[in-house]
Amino acid sequence: MTTSFAALGLSPALLQGIEDLGFEEPSPIQTLAVPALLAGRDAVGQAQTGTGKTAAFGLPLLERMGPERRTQGIVLCPTRELAIQVAEELGRLAVHRKDLRVLPVYGGQSIERQFRALAQGPQVIVGTPGRIIDHLHRGTLHLEETAVAVLDEADEMLDMGFREDIEEILEKTPENCQRVLFSATMPPAIRALADRFLRDPEVLAVPHRTQTAPAIEQVYYEVRQHQKGEALCRLLDAQNFRKALVFCSTKRGVDDVTLQLQRRGYQADGLHGNLSQGQRDRVMGRFREEGLDVLVATDVAARGIDVDDVDAVINYDIPHDVESYVHRIGRTGRAGREGRAFTFVTAREHFRLRDIMRCTKASISRHQLPTLHDLHHLRTAKVMDEVLETLAAGPQERWIALVEEFLGTHFPEGRIASRDVAAALLKLLVRRDFGGQDIDPGHDPLAEAPRRAPRAEERRESGSDTARRPPRRHSDTPMTRIRISVGRAHSVKPGMLVGAIAGECGIPGGLVGAIDIAPRFSVVEVASSVAEEVLAILNAGVFVCGTKITAEPWLAAPPPRKPHAPGARRRPSSASPQRPGRSGGRRASGAQGL
Repeated sequence: MTTSFAALGLSPALLQGIEDLGFEEPSPIQTLAVPALLAGRDAVGQAQTGTGKTAAFGLPLLERMGPERRTQGIVLCPTRELAIQVAEELGRLAVHRKDLRVLPVYGGQSIERQFRALAQGPQVIVGTPGRIIDHLHRGTLHLEETAVAVLDEADEMLDMGFREDIEEILEKTPENCQRVLFSATMPPAIRALADRFLRDPEVLAVPHRTQTAPAIEQVYYEVRQHQKGEALCRLLDAQNFRKALVFCSTKRGVDDVTLQLQRRGYQADGLHGNLSQGQRDRVMGRFREEGLDVLVATDVAARGIDVDDVDAVINYDIPHDVESYVHRIGRTGRAGREGRAFTFVTAREHFRLRDIMRCTKASISRHQLPTLHDLHHLRTAKVMDEVLETLAAGPQERWIALVEEFLGTHFPEGRIASRDVAAALLKLLVRRDFGGQDIDPGHDPLAEAPRRAPRAEERRESGSDTARRPPRRHSDTPMTRIRISVGRAHSVKPGMLVGAIAGECGIPGGLVGAIDIAPRFSVVEVASSVAEEVLAILNAGVFVCGTKITAEPWLAAPPPRKPHAPGARRRPSSASPQRPGRSGGRRASGAQGL
């Protein structure tokens, strides 16, 4: 397997962009996909979000783009959040290609602004299917000269009801267009799509090799991306490691985490490929000789680390593959010592954690990070233990004399007792341990648990998404009905509403329930846990069938429904105010608001 980006045959401009982002070596899917896609072949890639697949298809796509001001590449994504993310990453990779523009196109953004941006001739369009279809129908986007078409998270798009949109878009690309499909899973619908539109595609899938994880305690914490820095400090404060090794996925990440730790008063330093050999030797010398408590490193830089007394390994970024995970955590628990491994996992990274557990057959238990209240008590108890040890060591006449002198000088009238001085000193000692800051246990930045809706692959694994359409939910899921200001008179169909809600709000289609379509409005059930968020987003400028919609809670009592067995397909009611139309059919495509 190739171990450097330079060996993949990329241009100097893209290599410089990769260097700027701090990536040291390609991930397995990038090593496999980039040469194959540079050769111009159609391909089907099986890769999850977070494995580096954006660069896997993005680097070859950017290489094929010329300076001409016309649409040469298109990337379809299921949600606007992913479209924005992909466009931003492609833009960062191509930052040294001054003649190249990447434009995200999605619902919720002013369509007039998109008209102006498209008129300037960006070479790469990243968008959601519904909004791409909208521009194709308006004549503001043309794909006749498209050289590369990519479907990112194709299974998610099919699950959200975009099959007909995807087929229409692909039909408008030239016959010689390179077509690339990436999907986390390969259900029959994906294979049928590939058979119809791809020419003798190359299959790009990284095989999982069986790995054996070391027999150490393995724990994970679910956190949001922006909480990782605070979570790391919280973990270090609570566990009081003597030596900890923290792994980040990029050189920039190492620098950022190292700086954050140093500002918080930790004895920390970083190690990555940009350091000279002399610098690397000095950092490693300090880590071995007790000069550093925390070493932050990339996988590449850590290959030469051979330190026996590392208390813990912390995966600040979960590794891309199982082998890297095993190599990382194997750096603790050496020479018969106890070791522990901790991993931070975001909501979208659970599939990688499951892959690791499946391939290593290891038990990685979920723990809760200590709260500020817990941490406050831990630090206070530590100081109290130190006080007890000091008292047990013998008489303290010298210090008693200093306290009495202090009280006599500043409080001769005896307003302050010795216990008040002791309390003030305790407060100072505890605050010292928190980098000079007071702790407010009532305001904890990590107190809000990340809300995570089940992703499509999780629903399929649990057996709750086997039919794939129409949207279904478990019978015990609390639902809220909302009124949306488009109906049969606007030619709206159930799939359009499912696509608009799921795509705009970034929630799985399974959280959308029964749909009742009336002549001028529709009533849609959504999971109560996301109803407030859905209402806010739909009222922020979402279009369905070319109409800007409004949404509000629908307080009318729902019509009676027949009991149904748990897990059975639930048909939406055909009864509602003002004779709503049938809504229980298959998911229609064409969510124009995306």
